[in-house]
Amino acid sequence: MAGFGVLAGSGEKGKLVIRAFGRRVPNMARLTHARVNYLSAALTLLLSASAFAQNKPLTARQVIERIQAEVGVPWKSDTVDTFKAGNPDRPVTGIAVTMMATLDVLQRAAASGNNLIITHEPTFYNHLDKPDDLAQGENDLVLAEKRAFIEKHALIIWRFHDHWHLRKPDGIQAGMVHALDWEKFQDPANEHLFTMPRTTLAELAGSINARLRIRVMRVVGDSEMKVTRVAMSPGAAGFGRETKALEMNDVELLVVGETREWETVEYVADAVTEGKHKALIILGHIPSEQAGMEECTRWLKGFISEVPVNFVPSLEPFWVPEATAATSKELRTK
Repeated sequence: MAGFGVLAGSGEKGKLVIRAFGRRVPNMARLTHARVNYLSAALTLLLSASAFAQNKPLTARQVIERIQAEVGVPWKSDTVDTFKAGNPDRPVTGIAVTMMATLDVLQRAAASGNNLIITHEPTFYNHLDKPDDLAQGENDLVLAEKRAFIEKHALIIWRFHDHWHLRKPDGIQAGMVHALDWEKFQDPANEHLFTMPRTTLAELAGSINARLRIRVMRVVGDSEMKVTRVAMSPGAAGFGRETKALEMNDVELLVVGETREWETVEYVADAVTEGKHKALIILGHIPSEQAGMEECTRWLKGFISEVPVNFVPSLEPFWVPEATAATSKELRTK
């Protein structure tokens, strides 16, 4: 290029100095040293940014995004598995997993430092968590006090129902089977069917009661009836699905969470009166799915390590008065 000139000569202390039109240019050693310093500073900045990102608090929204990625089934847009209260972008201090977010559960969770509540069942007395059937609506005193507690303690509530059931195997069913120690009896083709060692209805009901520690269990059927083939449907599956199981010729006993007394209960009572080999055990909704959410707690710990993940059991609300109930024989003679 015209007009460009370079002069080379010896500089101070014998070092090579390059001049371009009289301007001093750093030699290669100095340039290399400068580059090293620059790269070192850039690396330090990058590592600092990475450490900052790693130390950034985990939010409730990020927890749910992980669940959606790990659950193993496509996420549905039409679902009740959504946030029900609180700010999803709030940092999580601890996770409480429960079957039902009663006020008692919320109080125990908050006292233990958990602010993200993952519940299987509704929090506000309605499947969609919209208590429209309350006569006073949002002014209802019970609802208002529960909402006030949630707000005061900055709790975040998210429901995990549909997709936990959609897992293969069903997350609730898997937890219940584990709690009952029934894995070895489970039908490989149908997770809801079991072939048990031959026993009586009374003995099997007693075994279930002891393992799940249920305060109030109800049984329909002859206590001495021999049982081998069992169907189990936790929660509240509804009359259609419950009777579909009972209509199977080899199914002798159906175990459910809760059901309407004028539907499945009456159906089984009539079957017993007709001399059919059928029986029904009603565990209660909470005992029938509690172990399934304990299973969920174990599952969550597999991919959430930044904050504590705790199982907070829902308390069974029912109790039995001391007075002895009338027997069927006594009722028939009245």
